[in-house]
Amino acid sequence: MRIALVSPYSWSYPGGVTRHIESLAEQHLAAGHDVRVLAPFDPPDRVAALMHRGAWPQRVAPPGYLVPLGRTVGLSANGAVSNLSFGTGGVVRLARELRGGGYDVIHVHEPVAPMVGWVATLPFGAPVVGTFHSYAARRLPNAFANACGATQVLNRLTVRIAVSQAAAWTGRRWFGGSYRVIPNGVRLDEEALADALRQRGVREDSPLRILFVGQAVERKGLPVLLRAFEALSEHIPTELTVIGPDAAELAPLLLDARGVRALGKADEETKRSELRAADVLVAPSLGGESFGMVLTEAFAAGATVVASDIAGYRDVVTDGHDGVLVAPGDPQALAETLRELYHAPEQRLELARAAARTVRRFAWEQVAQEVMDAYADALAVPAPVGLAQTLAVRTGLRPADMRPRVPARRLESLERPPALPARRRRALTHARRGAPVAGALAGLALVYVAVRQIGVTSIGNTLLNSEPAYVLLGLTAMAVAMLLRGLAWHAAVAAALPSARIRLRDTLRATMIGVLMSATLPARLGEPSRALILARRTGRPRDTLPVVLGTVVSQTVMNVAALILLGALTLSAAGFMAGHDDVLIVTAGAPAALLLAVLTAPLLLRYGSGSGRFVRLSRALAQLQRASGRARGGLAVFSNLRLGAAAVAAQLMAWALQILACYLLLVALGLDRHAGLPAAAAVLFAVNVTAVLPATPANLGVFQFACATVLATGWHIGWGTGVAYGVILQAVEIATAILMGAPALLREGMSWREVRLRALHATPLELPPRPAPADGGYAAVRAGSSS
Repeated sequence: MRIALVSPYSWSYPGGVTRHIESLAEQHLAAGHDVRVLAPFDPPDRVAALMHRGAWPQRVAPPGYLVPLGRTVGLSANGAVSNLSFGTGGVVRLARELRGGGYDVIHVHEPVAPMVGWVATLPFGAPVVGTFHSYAARRLPNAFANACGATQVLNRLTVRIAVSQAAAWTGRRWFGGSYRVIPNGVRLDEEALADALRQRGVREDSPLRILFVGQAVERKGLPVLLRAFEALSEHIPTELTVIGPDAAELAPLLLDARGVRALGKADEETKRSELRAADVLVAPSLGGESFGMVLTEAFAAGATVVASDIAGYRDVVTDGHDGVLVAPGDPQALAETLRELYHAPEQRLELARAAARTVRRFAWEQVAQEVMDAYADALAVPAPVGLAQTLAVRTGLRPADMRPRVPARRLESLERPPALPARRRRALTHARRGAPVAGALAGLALVYVAVRQIGVTSIGNTLLNSEPAYVLLGLTAMAVAMLLRGLAWHAAVAAALPSARIRLRDTLRATMIGVLMSATLPARLGEPSRALILARRTGRPRDTLPVVLGTVVSQTVMNVAALILLGALTLSAAGFMAGHDDVLIVTAGAPAALLLAVLTAPLLLRYGSGSGRFVRLSRALAQLQRASGRARGGLAVFSNLRLGAAAVAAQLMAWALQILACYLLLVALGLDRHAGLPAAAAVLFAVNVTAVLPATPANLGVFQFACATVLATGWHIGWGTGVAYGVILQAVEIATAILMGAPALLREGMSWREVRLRALHATPLELPPRPAPADGGYAAVRAGSSS
């Protein structure tokens, strides 16, 4: 049989789909079939790196059966990077090859991916089989694909294959049709597997060897594993090997590199060797996985598998039988599971033996035969009869399998539902779905009202008439204020970590990076970002990070005190918010309430951590209590007269300069005749109070509303002018963050994405004492992690 295997992904940026196609082609060739693989191919040059965000393709020799289809572009999709071809040259060559190649069957992998997958389904005289590899639960991308005609394109498939129930769910949910599940295959050497299991035996004296295989993308959950490993290494001897990221990519995500080995992009033989050497293969993905080929590869190597409890992985691993599933994104549950597996070598061996029996289902010999059966079924489908039927099939209006049309339909989610009553769960689902719509409608209503009341012309004229020189002076004052904040923080760090001898330039650099991250990310991730950057300079980052975070808290206390002073100054402004004094008093009291919360949080945590009703909540509270105890060292600046005075003075000077910057921008817009320094202080107070819990990156929108409200209510300045002032003030703040933060980030040798990934998992993890065997040991941990 002459077979065309079509891939939309670049052959020289290999991933799971590419490796599947390569192995399937070799199986078909070994069985005596004539096979061609039609796939894009990127040569290893600078153009390819530029088109893939700096990632260079692997230097692989194209096999003789490969028909290259040109270059690709790296695009973010489903939490990873897809390398897809959009050039006309590759599409033309694909069509020419399929039209004149004399193929009996065209097998398209990921047929929903443009443009190669779509073109390959056109009528070229051979039945088309499609394999779906992806699991996707997000509505918008799939709705967009259907709007572009995906359902009609996929109707031209004669047989549809899904590599897992998760992938089949995706097809049925968004595109309709009937699917048969044929899993990804794995190379199985029964003799080598038996030998690997014999060599593992039962031993407790050697380190627990952990292996991770995957990309350093957020979806794969590598930061979760790193946090778990950092905590685990304090309790048991352990080693972590990482395949995928190299040492340079891994370093920014690590607090402590001891015991961690990065191999980068390894070849298949190296990967198989590391799998045979590993005790545990950890797959901590957060979601979006349809199968997980590395799981079956670990099965075939005799390694124990610990994976996230997500759709796709559950199609491979049966929890407690041939592997262990843990809650996704829970580093503590992962660390405790790994610790118990270290102390239960018999359990590890039993899981590996059960996996060795499971893996036979995924052996390539069986998988390739099931694919050949699908080809036979495709060839047996009768041809359409008559012109109308032929046109309907070719245009995708009727399924090519000549069966009744199966439309897309709503299906029960494959994600684990929360442990809530059904009625409450439905209410939360409706609220989650309705919130974006309600937010969008409210936003549109506000825009409409603003345009009607303010007028775009008013805002634009105010911006055009501003004085650039005063804007630049305001930018300078804001930049110096940021430097003074760095000086204040340096004094706090020097008091808390006197033996670390951290240089001032390192503190300033971390401050600038934190400012940049706060200006570009929601949820105030700039604070943990700068703490992480500075902790890396102490030589003992895991031990000192809680203390450094404590110094951030001490600076927060100073900021709250400054806000209280600003609130008092705002209250004293004559005529401000006349008739609305109650609102102003409540707003001014917000910083005091925040300060009270900061000071009483340790007591509340100590009280709440004793509750055993909610296991995970109680565990999180206990974790926060331990962290707050270690973070108290960061408050040492308040007990050091010299450093405390320096820190407070620098922080207050920074606030004074920011008031000056706000005033200079009032001058730039010609508003100083109506509003002076009290107005500048009131604006600074308002934007900082509303930024305590930012709703958007840099609190965009809320920031301008706060400025306009203060100026209109207290100083009778028009709303259009107030919004224009808010636009300029926020532009100055963001420009300061970029101009000072971007060079600092470059000097640190880190990317914005790397800082963000680590900041999302900033708090060091501390494991509680291990349960005694009499308390249940491994079984108790498994029960606790599943509750």
